[in-house]
Order: sequence, then structure tokens, then C-alpha cells
Amino acid sequence: MTATAGTIRRSRWLGVPASLARAAAVGIAVVSVALELTNIWITAQLPRPAYTPLPFAPEDMAGTAFPLFGALLVLRLPRLVIGWLLCLGGLGAATNIVVSNLARLIVLEGGHPAVFLLWLLASAAWGLTTYALGILLPMLYPTGRILSKRWCVPGGFAAVALAADWVRVLIKPSTETTGHNPLAVAWFAPYHHATRSVLAAAITLSLVLAFSSLVVRFRQADPAERRQILWPLLAISALVVPWAIGDPIWWTASLTIPLIPAAITVAVLRYRLFGIDTVVSRTLVAAGLVGVIAGAYVLAGAASSFFLAGVDQLFGLAAALVAGAFFQPTRNWLQRLADRALYGRHGDPIALADGLKHRLQQADPGHGLLAALETLRDGLAVTGTAVEIDGATTAAGELAAISRTVPLVWHGRPVGTLLIGPPGRRSFPAAHDERVIAVLAPYVADAVHTMRLTTALRSSRERILTAREEERRRLRRDLHDGLGQTLTLMAMTINMARVSLQSSPDLADNLLKELRTGMDAVSGDIRELVYGLRPPALDDLGLAGAVRALEPDGPVVEVDGDLDGLPAAVEVAAYRIVQEALHNIRKHAQATWAKVLLRRTPDALLIEVCDDGVGLPPGVKSGVGLGSMRERASELGGTCAIASDTAGTTVTARLPL
Repeated sequence: MTATAGTIRRSRWLGVPASLARAAAVGIAVVSVALELTNIWITAQLPRPAYTPLPFAPEDMAGTAFPLFGALLVLRLPRLVIGWLLCLGGLGAATNIVVSNLARLIVLEGGHPAVFLLWLLASAAWGLTTYALGILLPMLYPTGRILSKRWCVPGGFAAVALAADWVRVLIKPSTETTGHNPLAVAWFAPYHHATRSVLAAAITLSLVLAFSSLVVRFRQADPAERRQILWPLLAISALVVPWAIGDPIWWTASLTIPLIPAAITVAVLRYRLFGIDTVVSRTLVAAGLVGVIAGAYVLAGAASSFFLAGVDQLFGLAAALVAGAFFQPTRNWLQRLADRALYGRHGDPIALADGLKHRLQQADPGHGLLAALETLRDGLAVTGTAVEIDGATTAAGELAAISRTVPLVWHGRPVGTLLIGPPGRRSFPAAHDERVIAVLAPYVADAVHTMRLTTALRSSRERILTAREEERRRLRRDLHDGLGQTLTLMAMTINMARVSLQSSPDLADNLLKELRTGMDAVSGDIRELVYGLRPPALDDLGLAGAVRALEPDGPVVEVDGDLDGLPAAVEVAAYRIVQEALHNIRKHAQATWAKVLLRRTPDALLIEVCDDGVGLPPGVKSGVGLGSMRERASELGGTCAIASDTAGTTVTARLPL
């Protein structure tokens, strides 16, 4: 029952079914187009106006374009009032132009008593168009809601001014153009022109107030809504320019008027627009170039006419060449101004990247990531940026909330996640931020990779120092507790043998025998200590021979490449890895065969130990032995991987040379 009620509510608008609302919008568009087609026939009967070479007026384009795009909006979003304003404003424009031209045609053919009623209807239609498109549309666009109740005051003021202007037309004196006005008020005739000027100023003020609400909304809007506002403003500028210049090019407004409802429709239906800033930037630069170069050329031409009247053509050619020479510098200067106006002091992502490269060259590897994050934060104008690396976070600025996450990839390998905070109040964050992220993200990924390498190197150094100290502690303990005590005991035995040599030769002989046995034990201890530091078999037999000696009757040892001249640390690590792997095979694998492969490449020693045993149990955790193999490879900057299944186990290690 609830779902059905919700569906009914969504399918109705102001108590009217959505389908009926869409049909009404389409009907308004059809009526407007029909009125414009009628106006084409009427206009053909009238003298063509001198201000335009076109067979139609700007009002014709408004009466056609606004209802069509408004109907499109209503079809997609029947609850949004913006589409209805476009429909009604366009219908008013179409009604105004067709009724006005019909009244002119009637006057031209001799007049009619009812012609004044046509002018009265045209005035009402134009008031509707002005209020819908000039007042309500900028105050409600793009959300369909007014900013606050206080903006009802200028809206009401505009309604009163337009209504008063219609009353002025209602009681105005009769003229040849408008025909006889049966409702004219005699005492109002002297004040008619002054009243028209005052009301025109009031209506203009109302339009300014309405558009000022759009400016306020832009300052308070989020990035997506700002882009929605900017599209129609750019289109309106194409109308304002010919209007400001006046009659010589005013007729071009007929061609630019459709851009306004088209921009509104696109901005509402496609709110995720990333190219508007590029359009604005290029427009500003192009307009600036035209203005600067045209101005320079006009000044040069005027100067040549004044000072060099005889060679003004050559001087004009020289002026054109000079303008061409300064074209690119002027363009770059205007582009910088436009970028600074649109994006602030960090408008060019390439300049940001150059600055970041300079900072990375000056900073040590440990601080390079922070420098990259600070540059990215300034370029995006966000509260903070951060990178999450292996569970740890490095941040620049405050990151109370995360508005976006970007995976960082270094040469195809994920190295971390970029976290971006909420954006600031930049006019064009979406497109600009996309470019900044695209340009700077690789630098951040490089800095993250460098940070990981630095951290890994520091950890490896700490492990090496720890292992060295542990080895020293072991040697100290073995020498002090084992060999040291044995030598002390042997010294005491020698002293006792010397004392008893004369008095008790048998006792001295027994003591010397014990001393000889103790010396053998000392030799064994020393041999064990030396073996722990570096297996003697490596020096006696080489790496391959030492590996074969581990299990004389056991694994097959294959050698690929020359193993002579390997670094001592690589030999020891390889020997210990193979020794631990064979120990695990002998103890746990239950294998019938095993194989050891030693392959030398120009840059690494590759080790592979495989068997046909039962493999590692599922979910087994690495013990001391497996961990020691990985640790020995990691200490040299290499890798050690263990793959196991029911067919056996394979240990693969790579030790860089």
C-alpha cells in the first residue's frame, strides 16, 4: 500500500498527473510553433525592417526555441519549474510577436476599432515573457527553489512594476500606431511618457535584482550547481554583446537567443559537465585577442593616417606584421590572466608539475611525498590530501572528511591510495581538479614508491643491525661461556700439572691427558663458531660443491652458469636457503626425490628447490625456518617465494648480484 501511494505521488505534479503535465508542455510548444508559423505569413505582408537582413526577429527565435527546450525539460523532469518557465516565457514571446505584427498589418491596411485590444494583449504577453524569463527564471534556476523568502520582495516589486506598465498601456492616449483607445484617461496623457520612463527603469532594476540573486546563488553553490549556472551565463553573454553594441549587429541576437534555452537544458539534464571551464577560458582568450589586436591595428592605422598619409598602406601592412608577431605572447599573457581568474594562483597543472619536480629535486626521499601532497593540496584548493600506504597514512593539511579516493599505480603496480579532502570555493573545481589529478598523480605515485623503498631500506638496515648485534651477542656468549671457561679450566689444569709433576707424576700425566681432551673440545668449539660465520665448504668446494655435500645421496643439483666469483654474502645466503629447504624436505615432505637448481644471470642468482612431497598443510603459518629464508633474501634486496600443493613444494629465491 505504501509503495503504491509513493508511486501515485511521484506520478503527479501539483495534483496533475505527470502524463497530463507532459502533454500540456508539448501542447504549449506546438501552439508556440504554430504562432511563429503564422507570424512568418504576417511578416511577409509587412515592410522588412531596416535593422535586420533576416526574415524573422529575435522574438521569433525566442518564441520557438524556449518552448521547445522547455517541453524537453518537462518531459524529463515534470516537477522542475524551470521547464515550465521556459514554456510559458516562449509562449508569451510568440504571442507578443504574432499579435504585434498582426496589429501592425491591420493598421497598415486601414485600421480597425479592435486593434488596440491586440496591442493590449501583446503588452500582457510581453509582461508574461519578461516575468517568466527575466525575473523568475534567474531567481529559481537551477533548482526550481528561491534562495530565501527575502527574495520574494524583488519578485513582488517586479510583478507590481510589470502590472503597472500594463495599466499604463491600458489607459495610454490613442496614437496612430496603436489605434483608438476607448479606455484612455485624459488627465494621464501629460504624464504618459514620464511614467513609461519610470516604469522602464523599475523593470530594469527588477531584472538586475533577479540576476543578482543568481550571483549570490553561484557564490553559495556547490561545484556541480556552479557549472549549471555558468552554462546559461555563457550563452547570455552571446546575447548581451550584440545588445550592448546596438543596431549595427543587434540582428545577430536572433541567432544567439536559442543558445540560452539550449544551455539551460544541457546544464539541467547533464549536470556533470567538465568542459565548461575550457569553453569559458578559450572564449575569454579569444575575445581578448580580438580586442587587443584589433585595438592595436586601429591605433596603428589611425597613427599612419595622421603622420604618414603617403605610405599608410605600407604602414598598415607593418602593423599587421607586428600584430602577428605579438600574437602568441599576447595569447599566453591572456591565458595566464584567464587561468588566474578561473582557478586562482594555481591554474596551470603543468606549472604545478614543474614546481613539484623542483621541490622533489630539492627534498630528500623521506620528505618527497609530503612535498607532493602539499603541492596537490594547493593545486586542488582542498582542505587536505593524504596517502594511505600499507595501512599507514601520510597527510598534508586537515582531512576531516574524504571526498574522493584515487588509486596510485607505479608502473602497473598499486602502491597506495590517494585521499582528497573537501574542495574549496573555486569556480571550476571539476574540470580543473581532473586535470591536476591526472598530471600530479604520477608524481605522487613516484614519491610513494620512493617512500616505500626508503622505508623498506630503513627496515632492512634495522634488521641487519639487529641481526649483527644478535650475532655479536651469540659470539660473546659462546666465547665467554663456552670457549672462555674451557680455556680457564685448561689453564688451571696446566698449573695443577706443573705443581704435581715432581711429587706425583701419575697425577700430572692424568691432568695432561685431560688437557689434551679439552684442547680437542676447544678445537670443536672454534670450528663450530667459524662454521656459523661462513661454512668452510664454500671455500673448499664452492657453492655447487657445498650444496652437493649437504645431502651426498639426496637431491639432484643442477648448475646453469658460472658460479665462481659470487659475492660472499650471496654465497652464504644461497647456501643457507638451500640448507633450510633440504632440511624441511627431509623432516616434513615425505618426498621420494628433490632437485636443486642454481642459475646465474647477469644481474641475479636464481635458486629453485623442489620436491614431490605432500606439500605444506593448508593454512600453515611460516615458521622460523621459512621466515629465515625470506629474511636472508630480503637482506640482500632479493625475494624468496614458496609455492606448495599436493604435488610437492617449490622454493624459489632471487638474490641480486
